[in-house]
Amino acid sequence: MSVALEAKGLTKEFKGFVAVNNVDLKVEQGAIHALIGPNGAGKTTCFNLLTKFLQPTRGTIIYKGRDITRLKPAEIARLGMVRSFQISAVFPDLTVLQNVRVALQRARGESYDFWRSERILSRYNAQAEAHIADVGLGEFLHHRAAELSYGRKRALEIATTLALDPEMLLLDEPMAGMAQEDVSRISDLIRRIAQNRTILMVEHNLSVVADLSDRITVLARGEVLAEGDYASVSKSPAVIDAYIGASHD
Repeated sequence: MSVALEAKGLTKEFKGFVAVNNVDLKVEQGAIHALIGPNGAGKTTCFNLLTKFLQPTRGTIIYKGRDITRLKPAEIARLGMVRSFQISAVFPDLTVLQNVRVALQRARGESYDFWRSERILSRYNAQAEAHIADVGLGEFLHHRAAELSYGRKRALEIATTLALDPEMLLLDEPMAGMAQEDVSRISDLIRRIAQNRTILMVEHNLSVVADLSDRITVLARGEVLAEGDYASVSKSPAVIDAYIGASHD
């Protein structure tokens, strides 16, 4: 397989504290790749470096053969690499339908102008409703996002992310705060959308990781501790020690 995203020697220091240390990472095209580790392992920092919300102290990031180390997040998104966040990022006072229409318009280079006629805006409805149905929010179409439960807000964020039609999707703890029925539905959705996309996700739910991931990178104290499929990394003594040790910190 070809490599969609690669990091070489990725390092981030904060005033002498090394949060990410010399991380090498390869995410293959079309794979679901999970980034896991105990609390404080550097997962979120690494994720923010890869998506350019943080600038690395050292190292190189390559996306589809192009060096993106110095690019900005908006430039990365235009190249087809789009991320979600740990904290749900939706417009609370817009309806579910309007939130997804915003993303659809942005994907086409348009701004969301509230003074446009409903006839013009409604041309996006069918596609928006399809994305909304995919994440199980069809019955909440005209509800304000602020009225949704936390899990449903996360589902809405995934719908808006999909509306941007990314080639590579980076999900930051997509199952956080979700009830089990929501976890099952979003897991099924991730599996479906991975059929023609590359996915990198940070996820604490190890049963989700085991079920979905083709490959897993384990971080501990900012460094790569192990890499492989779930069967191999879950049996690694170093990984077991890192998780047990973290539970006693």
